[in-house]
Amino acid sequence: MAAEIHPRPQTRKPVLLSKIEGFQDVVNTAVIIPKEDGVISVSQDRTIRVWLKRDSGQYWPSVFHTMPGESSQNRSKHYGTSRRFSYQEFVLSEDYNQMTPARTYQAHQVGVTVVLFVLEMEWVLSTGQDKSFTWHCSESGQQLGIYRTTAWVSGLQFDVETRHAFVGDHSGQVTILKLEQDNCSLVTTFKGHTGNVTALCWDPVQRVLFSGSSDHSIIMWDIGGRKGTAIELQGHNDKVQGLCYAPHTRQLISCGSDGGIVIWNMDVTRQETPEWLDSDSCQKCEQPFFWNFKQMWDSKKIGLRQHHCRKCGQAVCGKCSSKRSTIPLMGFEFEVRVCDSCHGSITDEERAPTATFHDSKHSIIHMQYEPTRGWLLTSGTDKIIKASTCSHSIVSVLFDRD
Repeated sequence: MAAEIHPRPQTRKPVLLSKIEGFQDVVNTAVIIPKEDGVISVSQDRTIRVWLKRDSGQYWPSVFHTMPGESSQNRSKHYGTSRRFSYQEFVLSEDYNQMTPARTYQAHQVGVTVVLFVLEMEWVLSTGQDKSFTWHCSESGQQLGIYRTTAWVSGLQFDVETRHAFVGDHSGQVTILKLEQDNCSLVTTFKGHTGNVTALCWDPVQRVLFSGSSDHSIIMWDIGGRKGTAIELQGHNDKVQGLCYAPHTRQLISCGSDGGIVIWNMDVTRQETPEWLDSDSCQKCEQPFFWNFKQMWDSKKIGLRQHHCRKCGQAVCGKCSSKRSTIPLMGFEFEVRVCDSCHGSITDEERAPTATFHDSKHSIIHMQYEPTRGWLLTSGTDKIIKASTCSHSIVSVLFDRD
């Protein structure tokens, strides 16, 4: 199937509030400090930095620590990782002016990819390029268990109520594990992406898992409904880098490596995309496709190329699918191929967009959303951290390198 290039819808310009300097390399991760006007950043120059807002309104580094290896992640209890295949726990002083190393977790044989701290369980979960998922006790530092995956892991989420870990890997597969204190069991696996899983987001209220991929798509998996429903969302022109869910507004926030940020309205009834049907001839005009030699010979007609209608899934020729349309309730925010009969049946109301599009103006690596204040934090390859307010539009930028 040929690739389709879609223009990006018009975006709104962010308004710059302040800027900071100090990054010598790419910012891999940045997280908002709870109940503080501050941010913790981790970059490839091996530094973990704490930025606090001063009386001037500017953000300045309060303290920083240099890791012994290349840093890659941090999380809410202030964990950093290094390419020595371990991750380190730090204790921050109450005034955020001192960072004390507390414990090092030897977890992986190859680089650490994701670290997740679960306060309720006192567990630290981690994944690595060594195709392993591990969990440690944060109080003792003891490794509690390990699970070997089929490919190296790039996405990790955890549900406290059921103790289910959701693990997404580079094969495009998502694995659900049931964790106990010292062992785990495989619940199920599922796969819907043609590329590797790049981001996961879990909504514990609706019991829905969102997965983003290098194939530019997002899939909403209805885990709690037990119906096997999988809803596709197509709104990015590049790899999906991050996913966050705003429960109070029922919005999904996604970001791409091209800097695009999409805010999806999930408070609508969405539809599954149909399975593509197989046929040797167009299911509208019955013209043979180019591999159907018998019908081509019998009818003395040249075989045509096969296409599929994104609304009904039927196999059609180019002449019978010459029109394009958005189908937002099926997740198609860009115009896609539809057969002529489906195009005529789609109403203006069905074409109404269910997402808004914004340009962060930097290549995003990591994203975090803080729902109590509505802050959206992004860090990118351009050595920049940006924070925005996220209700219906992206309206402000907090950090900039230049």
